[in-house]
Amino acid sequence: MTARKQLFISSVQKELADERRALKNYVHGDPLLRRFFEVFLFEDLPASDRRVDEIYLHEVERSAIYVGLFGDDYGYQDAEGISPTEREFDHATALGTERLIFVKGNDDSARQPKMLALIRKAGVQLIRRRFSTLPELNASIYAALVQHLEVNELIRNGPFDAAPCQNASLADLDEEKIRTFLRSARGARGFVLAEDTPPLAVLQHLNLLNHGHPSHAAVLLFGLQPQRFLISSEVKCMHFHSTQVHKPIPSYHIYKGTVFDLVDQAVDFVMSKIDLWVGTRKDGPTAPVEYEIPREVVAEAIVNAVAHRDYTSTGSIQVMLFSDRLEIWSPGELRPPMTLARLTKPHPSFPVNPLITEPLYLSKYIEKAGSGTLDMLKLCRSAGLRPPEFRMDVGCFIVTIHRKSRVGTGEVIESQPELLPESKAQVEAQVEAQVEAQVIFTELELRMLLSCREESRSGQELLNVAGYTTRTGNFKRSLEKLLQAALMEMTIPDRPNSRLQKYRLTAKGKAVLERMMQKP
Repeated sequence: MTARKQLFISSVQKELADERRALKNYVHGDPLLRRFFEVFLFEDLPASDRRVDEIYLHEVERSAIYVGLFGDDYGYQDAEGISPTEREFDHATALGTERLIFVKGNDDSARQPKMLALIRKAGVQLIRRRFSTLPELNASIYAALVQHLEVNELIRNGPFDAAPCQNASLADLDEEKIRTFLRSARGARGFVLAEDTPPLAVLQHLNLLNHGHPSHAAVLLFGLQPQRFLISSEVKCMHFHSTQVHKPIPSYHIYKGTVFDLVDQAVDFVMSKIDLWVGTRKDGPTAPVEYEIPREVVAEAIVNAVAHRDYTSTGSIQVMLFSDRLEIWSPGELRPPMTLARLTKPHPSFPVNPLITEPLYLSKYIEKAGSGTLDMLKLCRSAGLRPPEFRMDVGCFIVTIHRKSRVGTGEVIESQPELLPESKAQVEAQVEAQVEAQVIFTELELRMLLSCREESRSGQELLNVAGYTTRTGNFKRSLEKLLQAALMEMTIPDRPNSRLQKYRLTAKGKAVLERMMQKP
């Protein structure tokens, strides 16, 4: 969140003390103004071994806005005949600080000459406002501060993604990412710009520049380091082996990058951890592959979260995979006229971030017709899954996608009585029969098995096959699972940490893999 700006309220100490205090209470009590401003009053400072004039001039230097309340009295005068109020005004003027002057009353006849001269001096430099009552002062200060916020792009009437990204320049954008987008958009949607179009022309065509500066959308789409400017735009992915959140989290990744990167990484995270069924080759040379949750459903839920989230929120998107469901939490809520009920019926599209949505559409990450939620419902139904659920809670839009019932995965559903030896044998036989009929592995485990089908593999080779660069917890658990199941074995079992160590399929592993690939 943007740090609050300090308002320095100056006036003759005794004359307008009530107005100063009331003004501070008003600013701090207003829901909008208190988000952006804090008020400095000299009388709120504790005792200090410093000169008074030194302190208040220092506070003027720390303030973004100087607010002068001028009344009838000129107040205390120093050796040069200058009051603290005028010293503060002159110091703010010299610093180039924004100044707001409010004069109490319309009758100048009772004002002390030096105060009248100060009011006239201020009037030559800026527009003053007069007030008679406290409500008039509050209304005037509110209008002036809101104008300040609008001029400095801290509040907007237009969408957030169209506003300029503070401190970002064209040098913070990646030209190669823009060229990659061009190739993708031309191939996916027949985008009108040629592949050799200069990056600046692409940005202008997509309306991603604001007076020559990159917008928030430009940084999120093509930034070298988008999270440098928009810290909370990352995606947090978590995998739990149970139905509840618990620590330590077995697998936890925080992904950064452009919106394209975030979608790709989060989808890959989920797909690498859900169950994958490999069919037979009875109908063709290639065995069919089927995930327990269709990839299109996972991608649709995640891309919607990335495209339509509230980027002004300090929260991040959370993708949480549990043993029974997938949940995607996206900061922000549905905006009128959309409602939860309308998501399950044909509806138009109302993008929260239209400048981000357009390139995602051109790259075929999303559709514009508002059919995403309907497609998810249809695909889940075809896959034999319960319909996705949509809800709003704690300022987030939440999508829940249910997984298929998972029996025999090692999860404890409820306490069971100890089985007799005969019963254990029967259960083992049933489990073996299930394995004979169909084997379910995660995609990562299947990749590792298939890679060892023809020859032994080193740990580094298995890492490469799995798509990792280091031995993550997920990789170690998958390898350990295959070893404990006697589907794979070490080539040097008595020296597990040997640099020459490799892994190969056991006879059991070969038999299981063969049944998976060939048995009808």
